[in-house]
Amino acid sequence: MKAPADKTVEYPFQHESAEMVNRFLDMLWMERGLSENTLSAYRSDLLAYARWLNQKGVRLGEAQDADLRDYLGSFKQPAARTLARRLSSLRRFYIYLVREGLMQHDPSARVESPRIGRPLPKSLTEAEVEALLNAPDINTSLGLRDRAMLEVLYATGLRVSELTGLTLTQINLRQGLVRIIGKGNKERLVPLGEESLDWLQRYLSEGRPDIVKNKTPDALFPNRRGEAMTRQAFWYLIKRHAQAAGVSKALSPHVLRHAFATHLLNHGADLRVVQMLLGHSDISTTQIYTHVARERLKSLHAQHHPRG
Repeated sequence: MKAPADKTVEYPFQHESAEMVNRFLDMLWMERGLSENTLSAYRSDLLAYARWLNQKGVRLGEAQDADLRDYLGSFKQPAARTLARRLSSLRRFYIYLVREGLMQHDPSARVESPRIGRPLPKSLTEAEVEALLNAPDINTSLGLRDRAMLEVLYATGLRVSELTGLTLTQINLRQGLVRIIGKGNKERLVPLGEESLDWLQRYLSEGRPDIVKNKTPDALFPNRRGEAMTRQAFWYLIKRHAQAAGVSKALSPHVLRHAFATHLLNHGADLRVVQMLLGHSDISTTQIYTHVARERLKSLHAQHHPRG
């Protein structure tokens, strides 16, 4: 089965190069199910490289390490992330050629990827979080639901998919715990905290019955139709409340997860504990938040110290 015609490449040069690329794109389309946008990115990267090699009289299947290094070095001060993406496309292409027996040697094997600095996650100050939590109109059932959702999200640091996927059976009100099935089907128990627990209990007794009416959904936080809320719906919801709260930062549900971790560390929490609560399998993923906390301390020092 061949990829659609618009996923193939016609080169104004060697037929062999065009055939290699088209077979590679067919494989990505059929085996990986990649989107048209992703396939287009691969196509663009390979086409640019093939054209550059063609000017040197080199075929794609004959390129050496030095050719690839020269190509990557031909760009004038490219962003490290852009360069890494180009190399990633070519590396995957050459791995495919070696696997299929079309090349003996992978010229990308000894070419190092450029180092990309990890961006610090965006977060909110404690005052901004407080304003956001107070934004929903708790005199309505939906507002009470929103307040409970935001409180639970900030108290637990759940991923948005974990939050919107919560069911009634995952909440233990008596023990004040929520049971999460995270990535890789790994289970973890996360404490709700008194404030979050109070709002959750109020929502369950005063808000949720009015939302679900005569339906019996499993979802802890259903939408106005009594169905499980989507991630996109909650994203819209949190942006609307942020606007009402006067929080001008670009906001997403993940920002509250970042705030949860950062504020815990700011108040002296152990990094291993934060790792466990977030459900990170690797401590290095959690360590990014120590940098956020450190930057916050530097900012406070510069702002308030007479010699700052």
